[in-house]
Amino acid sequence: MNDAAEGLPGVPPQQSPVTPAQAPMPVPAQADPAMPPQYAVPAEQPPAQPDPVPPFAPDPNATTQANTQNERLGDGVNRCPRCGSTEIQLRPQTGMLICMFCRYEWSEATVEGQIFAEQPLDQLQGTVIGTGAADIDDSMSDVVTLKCGGCGSEVVVNIASAMSARCHWCRSILTVNNQVPNGAVPDAVLPFTLTHEQAVAAIREFAGKRRMFAHRRFLREFTPENVVGVYLPYMVVDGNASATVWGQGEVLLRSYTRGSGDDRETFYDADVYQVRRFVDFTVDDLTIESSAERANMDVFVNTNNIINTILPFDTKNAVKWNASYLTGFTSEKRDQNVEAIRPVLEDQLLSIARSEVAPTVSGYNRGVRWEHEQLSVHGTRWVSMYLPVWLYSYYHEEGGRGMVHYIAVNGRTGETMGSVPVSRGRLLAAALSTGTVIEAIVIAFLVATL
Repeated sequence: MNDAAEGLPGVPPQQSPVTPAQAPMPVPAQADPAMPPQYAVPAEQPPAQPDPVPPFAPDPNATTQANTQNERLGDGVNRCPRCGSTEIQLRPQTGMLICMFCRYEWSEATVEGQIFAEQPLDQLQGTVIGTGAADIDDSMSDVVTLKCGGCGSEVVVNIASAMSARCHWCRSILTVNNQVPNGAVPDAVLPFTLTHEQAVAAIREFAGKRRMFAHRRFLREFTPENVVGVYLPYMVVDGNASATVWGQGEVLLRSYTRGSGDDRETFYDADVYQVRRFVDFTVDDLTIESSAERANMDVFVNTNNIINTILPFDTKNAVKWNASYLTGFTSEKRDQNVEAIRPVLEDQLLSIARSEVAPTVSGYNRGVRWEHEQLSVHGTRWVSMYLPVWLYSYYHEEGGRGMVHYIAVNGRTGETMGSVPVSRGRLLAAALSTGTVIEAIVIAFLVATL
């Protein structure tokens, strides 16, 4: 990481690799007359002429698609490697597939280092998209026809609600293992390792700790056994980026008070400096929702935001796509393309950049206010992946307004978070009995706006 500070004592002078021609420095509202010359912003220079690009050089802005399909499942039938049976399910205790006929267990190969050519993240250029992350073909129907590899019959399956079907002639189980360009088939899947019983126990414990303020109707109707295992669609992104941030930093010189009684006022004297930072950084397996409904964070309609609180997932252990991992679980289709998700990615990259430079401005003890930001994304790599979540939902309506409350459990780590509808009366009574009158008024205002 490279950084450059203007005017902060104790920070060694360092030339930023970003020239003013690439990122013009904003004119400070108030310049520091005591700024040492070695910390001053370099004078503007005309941009250097770029070297001619040889005709064989790749376009850094090009979008390429990599073949990430599981070639082993090319015929659409997933057979047991030992006996050839198609009766296959996921065994959550181990995260492996098990043949229900001969009890053989195995797992698909992990995707890490397998679906893309090995390349350091800081050398990523352009946009590389996996087969399952390709743009959705709106003309593709949810109803597809599978040809049985056992007897040759054709079986119709609605992939909006299921990813497998049984042949009505030879009883073989057919699965949608080839990428279908409608968002239903990802590149990889992270199997469940948490059982249904463990998820129920986690949800019961979570709700139990909130019984005191929970709505009575919720407690009467609470049935955690109804929790369902669902694979949610995500884009998992690797990225190579750089960012420049500008702002004003303040160093406190002294503080003092004037006046007395109600007219007493505190003043602060501080030196104000223009601060600039530049950082090169990479991200590895950044997870972003690829379902528009799940990405909708309208707190007045649902509590979708709790899905983000059970992150992260150990995506390094994801395996190549195999529809048998979905047997016994539900799933949601991806309905957003890469370009629709890119603004969310860029916003998160800027947040990461600000976090990266934060330790370098600790000397400004009055803080730094970033006023300008510039992000350059040099390269990204996109994989569509299913991630496992145990989900309990409850629809609560009160005062003519309804809301869907969710309690979610990470299907790998057991991390649990959610929301329950509260009883406003019980919450206010608790505030009156344990707090001050002012606290009770504040609580009353808050619950009135829930």
